[in-house]
Amino acid sequence: MNQNELFFTLALTQVEGIGTITAKKLLHHFGTAEEIFKAKKTDLAKIDGIGKNIINNLKKNHFFKTAENELQFIEKEKLSVLYFQNENYPEKLKHCFDAPLLLFQSGNINLSNPKIISIVGTRNITSYGIDFTKKFIEEIAPLNPIIISGFAYGVDILAHQAALENNLQTIAVLAHGLNQIYPKSHKKYMAKMEQNGGFLTEFWTHSKPDRENFVKRNRIVAGISEATLVIESAEKGGSLITAQIANDYNREVFAVPGRVADKYSQGCHNLIKTQRAQLITSAADLVYLLNWELQKKEKPIQKQLFVSLDENEQKIYNYLLNKNEHLDSIAIACDIPVFKLSGLLLNMELKGVVKPLPGKIFEAI
Repeated sequence: MNQNELFFTLALTQVEGIGTITAKKLLHHFGTAEEIFKAKKTDLAKIDGIGKNIINNLKKNHFFKTAENELQFIEKEKLSVLYFQNENYPEKLKHCFDAPLLLFQSGNINLSNPKIISIVGTRNITSYGIDFTKKFIEEIAPLNPIIISGFAYGVDILAHQAALENNLQTIAVLAHGLNQIYPKSHKKYMAKMEQNGGFLTEFWTHSKPDRENFVKRNRIVAGISEATLVIESAEKGGSLITAQIANDYNREVFAVPGRVADKYSQGCHNLIKTQRAQLITSAADLVYLLNWELQKKEKPIQKQLFVSLDENEQKIYNYLLNKNEHLDSIAIACDIPVFKLSGLLLNMELKGVVKPLPGKIFEAI
């Protein structure tokens, strides 16, 4: 997108009455934002849903000055701008009907890796949540996924920190412009994040971290990822909104169970009970439920001459000796819950006694 196209697209997003969906409808019809502003009122009126108020607003010009100021900030800070029709726009987010026209980016972000997961949860993270988050990200690190979160207190910032500690790319989706950071106490993490990841936002420099912006931010967190993991949540909370949006986008949602009486596990329990999330107890569960494959090692895993299998692993191996089977079929035949079976199969793969095939099929080696 050249400077002229960006200027008019910025201006279009500021026209009163034109939201993301209406803007995309106009762009589909006229091709570019500049052509929308040049269009005759009679041509605009022919488009379904474009009434007199929107047409009159398009003929005003006060938002051009706002767009010019924002463009100057983008150029001064050397920000990247991602347009929803361009190749550099997050692929999964493109398929969300209400995804923003533009995203502003800082840092060293590379979204070519399809393994992208969002990790969300309460700001009041407990010691249980801290331990699970750190262990989960450490376990999943060999697959080199991108970790997405919202840079808030609690689960968010811990997920970013754990990703950095494991040399994983991590991206914070913000609810305000890139001229500020919220909360201010997290400013100390910015430089390290921008070395291997960075920040994304749809908001301009004049945008403050208002309550409604966090809800809008959540749809990007949900839409950019293959799956959303809720670590801890009270009965009500922003992470549950993210989970609901992820469900609406047909994304996978996972939730971590806690003790029955734990306040900050009630939201997760409700997601699992209402089948809006799958129960997850380890990184292995996510790996197999998403059908991710381990990255190729320099030396392939070879079956050891003398392999020690526990009772359940031996049962699985015996079942697979003469046939390849789906994950669900193995769980039924061996009477092992899927969430537990996933971890067992991953351990057996590392021992070199089973091999995963496409479609969650497994074979004995």
